[in-house]
Amino acid sequence: MTDEKAFQKQSDDNKKAILDALLSMPDKLFSNRDTFEKNLSKALKTSVIKIGAPVKKAILSALSERDEDADICTDSKGNPEPDSELRDHELVPLKEDWQDYVAREVKPFAPDAWVDKSYTDATDGKVGRVGYVINFNRYFYKYVPPRPLEKIDQELKQLETEIATLLKEVAV
Repeated sequence: MTDEKAFQKQSDDNKKAILDALLSMPDKLFSNRDTFEKNLSKALKTSVIKIGAPVKKAILSALSERDEDADICTDSKGNPEPDSELRDHELVPLKEDWQDYVAREVKPFAPDAWVDKSYTDATDGKVGRVGYVINFNRYFYKYVPPRPLEKIDQELKQLETEIATLLKEVAV
């Protein structure tokens, strides 16, 4: 936590007070962010120190880690918060309904996945961005077989002799 910029900007007295407040917290593993924040606020109140949101965020980021078994983090309305590290994009075939695609290709592997329906295309106003992927390799690539190994070996030997000659000239 001492590496976080928001913490480094604090005065030495504040840094010590924050660390003391953290040490006064219960020595247990919190699996609920809200419970941890309540305990943190209580510990900071007893140490009579006020911290801003950047410092609180620095503490949370430094003392937390991803845990699949922990409680789901929710916003102030009780809705699950999206995890930006798990964000992904899908390329849905143009003629297929995105809901059918998600049900068939995504939900079996990530049952709690969801689609951000506020992300819409400016052209048609529907969910997702409409576009098309053209696989240039498929349509424009022409296979050129590699040169024979003997020819490549011959060229490498010729380059080696040229390099050796140049090195002799530089040494003289």
